[in-house]
Amino acid sequence: MNSGTYAPRPGAAPVGRMIAAQAALETRMLLRNGEQLLLTVVIPSLLLVLFSTVDVVDTGAGEAVDFLAPGVLALAVMSTAFTGQAIATGFERRYGVLKRLGASPLPRWALMVAKTLSVLVTEVLQILLLTAIALALGWSPQGGPLAVLLLLAAGTAAFSGLGLLMAGTLRAEATLAAANLVFLLLLVGGGVIVPLDRFPDAARAALEWLPISALSDGLRDVLQHGAGVPWGHLGVLAAWAVAGLGAAARLFRWE
Repeated sequence: MNSGTYAPRPGAAPVGRMIAAQAALETRMLLRNGEQLLLTVVIPSLLLVLFSTVDVVDTGAGEAVDFLAPGVLALAVMSTAFTGQAIATGFERRYGVLKRLGASPLPRWALMVAKTLSVLVTEVLQILLLTAIALALGWSPQGGPLAVLLLLAAGTAAFSGLGLLMAGTLRAEATLAAANLVFLLLLVGGGVIVPLDRFPDAARAALEWLPISALSDGLRDVLQHGAGVPWGHLGVLAAWAVAGLGAAARLFRWE
């Protein structure tokens, strides 16, 4: 009886397949985490609905949702690429998950790529949901999609670099506290809900250089005012991205 010939092929899978599998795992873990969903989906959605329907903040001329929707989209990017990624990666580092993955056939750079893909998938879901809510509230977006995509990509790179830098240099508990604190501070002072022109001139001049301000104002220029590519805001985001990713690459500790 011929049982056939079997030729086992030991070894690692192709890098592309490993990245896809790790990205899918990272995305499932994020979507199953109730605290992360609160941060990335529930809070931005509630802020959009609340401040669009209740006259709490003076957003200037026009419909409130036209001002708020771009800012909330920027907040969604920050919540996923910075706050959520920093906290998750920080605790993975503390519990030795990153150390074990670093010893696996998956290269460390490929792990970072997988995490980035997971962030992008989550952001797409966030943006689709928030866009649907904003349109239901009467949002009338202007501008072209290319400028929006450039801003979202630059914002994701900037916030990812800062999140990985924090997760790779601080203790997990310190990352948890610092990431949430930064989230709250930038929510208030980053032009997301409150227009920057409501702040004193000196404070406004400093706040305009923050990545959340550059992203929210850039999106607002395009989606509310129909402007072209806001190169100034893109330049600010690119500078933060280069600085954050460069520092994270040099200083990130896997253990």
